[in-house]
Amino acid sequence: MGLNRRDFLRIAGLSALAGLGGKTAFEILAPGELEASEVPLPKGVKWGMLINMHKFDDALTKKCIEACHKYHNVPNIGNPKEEVKWIWTDSFHHTFPGQENEYQSEDIEEMPFLLLCNHCTNPPCVRVCPTKATFKREDGIVAMDMHRCIGCRYCMAACPYGSRSFNWGDPRLAPEALNPEFPQNPDYPTRSKGVVEKCNFCAERLAKGEQPACVEAAREENEEAMIFGDLGDPDSEIRKALREHYTIRRKPELGTGPNVFYVI
Repeated sequence: MGLNRRDFLRIAGLSALAGLGGKTAFEILAPGELEASEVPLPKGVKWGMLINMHKFDDALTKKCIEACHKYHNVPNIGNPKEEVKWIWTDSFHHTFPGQENEYQSEDIEEMPFLLLCNHCTNPPCVRVCPTKATFKREDGIVAMDMHRCIGCRYCMAACPYGSRSFNWGDPRLAPEALNPEFPQNPDYPTRSKGVVEKCNFCAERLAKGEQPACVEAAREENEEAMIFGDLGDPDSEIRKALREHYTIRRKPELGTGPNVFYVI
């Protein structure tokens, strides 16, 4: 039996805790349903992601987006004005405003950069949410409790990265959701009309010892394309990669402290 939507979202809000009596929040709320969740999230972890754009082409970019959206049942509304996106692409100019220069390579200018929630160290979206539907976990993930979301969209206004989407309609009535040939993931809850959603760094996969869906898809093709790991561990793969490469982040001047890094 799979988790229902309410139980999953309760778990997402509690999974940063070490657990009670040696058990994780998954075991407490849904005993025996997710064996892999028996290992609690380690304390002191600060998750981060590195995206090496030199390793990407159009095919790999598409594969990462599809992996994320299929796993999380992100609807394809069919209307750009009402689109829901967890991971998407944009140009260098829109991704890193203020960092371009007149002598910059045309290849970089035309490169489609992968974008997602930056899981900021100082997330402005968390500060403005009146119901605490948006909150920051101890491991640095900026999470969403969609049952608490009242659809005020303050978090969307506060986010300087455009990382949040609003469900103007019922996402379960999207064209793809109505297509019986489109595979829905029964292990991840669908949303409802009037709530905000975004990337959650695949918190539910991390609880099972797995990598985020986009990272797993990218590393099947090239292990250096995306690296996800603990920024608090100087010996982690991501910290080693950050020492070896010069990276940039989106709008660092705002003081939000993005935890997604780009090699360009």
